[in-house]
Amino acid sequence: MAALPSNMTFVAHGAGGGPEVLVPATGPVPRPAAGEILIRVMAAGVNRPDVEQRKGAYPPPPGASPELGLEVAGEVAALGEGVGRFALGERVCALVNGGGYAEYCIAPATQALPWPEGFDAVQAAAVPETFFTVWANLFGHGRLAAGESVLVHGGTSGIGVTAIRLAKAFGARVLATAGSAEKCTAMLRFGADAAINYREQDFVSEVKATVPQGVDVVLDMVGASYFQRNLRCLGKDGRLVMIAFLGGAEAEKVDLRPIMVKRLTVTGSTMRPRTAAEKGAIADALRQKVWPLLAKGECVPPIHAVFPLAEAAAAHRLMESSGHIGKIVLQVADSAAA
Repeated sequence: MAALPSNMTFVAHGAGGGPEVLVPATGPVPRPAAGEILIRVMAAGVNRPDVEQRKGAYPPPPGASPELGLEVAGEVAALGEGVGRFALGERVCALVNGGGYAEYCIAPATQALPWPEGFDAVQAAAVPETFFTVWANLFGHGRLAAGESVLVHGGTSGIGVTAIRLAKAFGARVLATAGSAEKCTAMLRFGADAAINYREQDFVSEVKATVPQGVDVVLDMVGASYFQRNLRCLGKDGRLVMIAFLGGAEAEKVDLRPIMVKRLTVTGSTMRPRTAAEKGAIADALRQKVWPLLAKGECVPPIHAVFPLAEAAAAHRLMESSGHIGKIVLQVADSAAA
């Protein structure tokens, strides 16, 4: 391994604002503390929370890097005290607490995993944020089990595609929503049993026509504007799992009676505030349950677009347009040259 440089390129966002605030900047290479690793980043995933942080609506937790980026893939460049699970030069992907849009990034060792077998840097960087989120929410809080049914909103987003593929892999029936015929075709290609165009169809009616008793789980990233209709989609003992509020965070004039009558559970979570130990437990479950699927070529995240690190602004514009189907990734370094 070459000696670490003193400085690196990262993407700054200044005081926040539109995509144009994202510009390359130079800063010191961070050094890992106890229990952490330093990753020489080859690729970094772009996610909706990055957009919200750029706008000032999703601040990092105390002690985390103030810069953007929640998932990376690269090689271990330095080890913090007490880290024995990785070696220098080992290729890893990681869910990080910030700072992923950079040439080097710190990650708690518990939140890092080896590249799935057969993956390159771009594919590996597309895994952590969505797979951690879907596993914790759909299979953890949502308790989705084989033989059950699930409605996935935003089925062509990174989260949506991951939810469709993992739900199918573990034996569930999947209904998914999207806003165009092209996206509905893509959801069927990704494994959904039914695709609903929410711009042209009432998703409640379509769910009831497909699963008359109601689905067991709804995975929702829309929030307030879908809340009442999500309750109507659920069957007895159903679970509504909320992971974002793209349609608002305050639901008004909601009829709460279905929650009692159908014994519904309303839950949800965000990933970033969880402790390293909690995220480490999710990482361990993924390595045991999901990594073998990835090694067999199953549930591989589709890559919609790859941008150079310096073009992070263009990546954010694409994310905000909702024109993508699958993941958006920043290329930071050439993995072949590592």
